[in-house]
Amino acid sequence: MNHVRVLLAGGGTAGHTSPLLATAAVLSRDGADVTCLGTPRGLEVTLIPQAGYRLELVPPVPLPRKPGRAMLQVPSRLRAAVRATGEVIDRVRPDVIVGFGGYVSVPAYLVARKRGIPLVVHEGNAMPGIANKLGARFTEHVATSFPDTALRHAHYLGLPIRREISHLDRAAMRGEARAFFGLDADRPTLLVTGGSQGARRINHAVSAAARDLADAGVQVLHAAGRPEEVAVTSLAGAPPYVVAPFIDRMDLAYAAADMIVCRSGANTVTEVAAVGLPAAFVPLPIGNGEQALNAHPVVQAGGALLIDDAALTPAWIHNVVIPLVSDTERLAAMSAAASGIVARDADEKLAAMIVSAATA
Repeated sequence: MNHVRVLLAGGGTAGHTSPLLATAAVLSRDGADVTCLGTPRGLEVTLIPQAGYRLELVPPVPLPRKPGRAMLQVPSRLRAAVRATGEVIDRVRPDVIVGFGGYVSVPAYLVARKRGIPLVVHEGNAMPGIANKLGARFTEHVATSFPDTALRHAHYLGLPIRREISHLDRAAMRGEARAFFGLDADRPTLLVTGGSQGARRINHAVSAAARDLADAGVQVLHAAGRPEEVAVTSLAGAPPYVVAPFIDRMDLAYAAADMIVCRSGANTVTEVAAVGLPAAFVPLPIGNGEQALNAHPVVQAGGALLIDDAALTPAWIHNVVIPLVSDTERLAAMSAAASGIVARDADEKLAAMIVSAATA
């Protein structure tokens, strides 16, 4: 594969940046020259240089869902972004352009089509976004994360995730992981996270059930995003309730846990299922319902529960989560169901598709 030059376009949220980085790791390992394309507004500004990849920035082109003034500004913004993207491509001279969706992908798709540069599109969510619906019209190299995604030329490959997660042995790492977070070695353990921004509903519902959890002998590791939303009083002798704004070592968090309560963004669903961690998915109640669709394959296989945001209450934690997190037989069955449902090698498969498109 040596010296294939690849331009990876994606950013804004972890949903686009995480699979980009997982794919970049395989490509660069195998000798490709990787450059990334993002905008000044997204997580990529920090995460991509941190991971050691070149990052080129172009102006963002937000695509409004409803007509209005912002819609009228799209053509001029898009022209500026296409021009800036063309300048990047003139410098980088990629053999293939790869888009992961989001604002930054649209100008990349348009320039790829105009210049006749091979294009690969990867869709992270079960429900495709507007950028990738456009990109899929320009190429036959289209990869999806979920089996039933309605996108032209779609090939189901799965969602690329980090190797330390796709290759995680939860049971082998459990003792080390619990010690890392200051948790007891042998208690039932609940992991709680609302994603990078936190989730008020999850924070309030679980922390309000802290006494019930403690009375049941359950310890909690809670990535709160906004720790001020999690008011928990530690009682002497009670099981630990560990609150962190953000957990950098999610591999260890997954290994420490017997169960997770979380949102159902595509990355979270894929990671949790890949490591066989039983889940209660609480889809974000905004957008097009894509988070509920992301969760469906794992829920239908028996690897997770699905609970509406509005129905997530301290009483639900008491009535459903506490009995489940202590039921080792049911957890083992859910774990087996979850880990059989997602591909762990999507990073390798997508990298192979990219090289194939570049060298065809």
